[in-house]
Amino acid sequence: MFQRFIAPLAAGLALTGAAAAQTPINFALDWRFEGPAAPYFAAIDNGHYAAEGMTVEIQAGQGSLDAIPKVATGAFPFGFADMNSIARFLDQNPGAPVTAVMMVYDKPAASMVGRKSRGIETLHDIHGRVLGAPPPDGAWSQFPAFARANDLDMDRITVEPVGFPTREPMLAEGQVDAVTGFSFSVFLGLSRLGVPEDDISVFLMADYGVEYYGNAVIVNTDFASANPELVTGFIRATAKGWQDAIDDPAAAVAQMIPRTPASDLELETRRLQLALDANVLTDWVRENGMGGIDPDRYARSIEQLKEIYEFENDPTPDLYYTDAYLPDDGSLALSD
Repeated sequence: MFQRFIAPLAAGLALTGAAAAQTPINFALDWRFEGPAAPYFAAIDNGHYAAEGMTVEIQAGQGSLDAIPKVATGAFPFGFADMNSIARFLDQNPGAPVTAVMMVYDKPAASMVGRKSRGIETLHDIHGRVLGAPPPDGAWSQFPAFARANDLDMDRITVEPVGFPTREPMLAEGQVDAVTGFSFSVFLGLSRLGVPEDDISVFLMADYGVEYYGNAVIVNTDFASANPELVTGFIRATAKGWQDAIDDPAAAVAQMIPRTPASDLELETRRLQLALDANVLTDWVRENGMGGIDPDRYARSIEQLKEIYEFENDPTPDLYYTDAYLPDDGSLALSD
């Protein structure tokens, strides 16, 4: 079903290296233009994408699952999506031309976030309480593994589907006791609504037995086969954008703000810094560089995924992620 969308894309964009003019690239994010999106705008404004022969347009998303079908159908050559959602999507849509090519959130931001004043001080305090969860949320998709790893009894948790715009307000107003979401987004969303920060309890799933990887840059594989140098160039430029953001978070966010004028520079800079500290600049990334994965950890994460998701087909991790397009020129090394 996907091939009819791909042929025009591949034909129109099959350009190679230096011989090609600036190639227009559409990049589908997982979420709104918030702090963690700033590195991509830094890569645009600082000329990193242009140096690789492309002009990049970025579109906001509506959740961690949003970009995968956009890339799989060929509407976007690149996207940003949750790794486990890619595995599920490819299991349900065998042969769909999409894979991850660059790990970004080495330590996922997926979390359960509660309020101490609502009785959520320890993980098991969620028993007998109401958990707000947006159905398309990548953190909610990881919650079953989180629950299993920590002996949470789902029969003792009332799960209420909520929308992304109402998630933090409902927790701030006490309509739910905790929510699922990315730690940096929920924490700062609550703070902005006047919830005292010392009243917020954050349970990062990666700190509680969840081996999963987080969000990665994904690519349409037909596009990648036709344009391997362009894919490598996109990864290299993206890594440079992240290094720019590490060097000067406020400057990177300032480059994003004109695209979303209602945003607050100080708030989004803090959101970016939280993501850098907790999710991007991990010990593994400092040692090995950005973009890659630890094969042993990934194998464990697939086994963990099998505990809470029944694959229709045998899992094929090689289809979910490839390092074939990572540059080998040292450009993926990140430094504080």
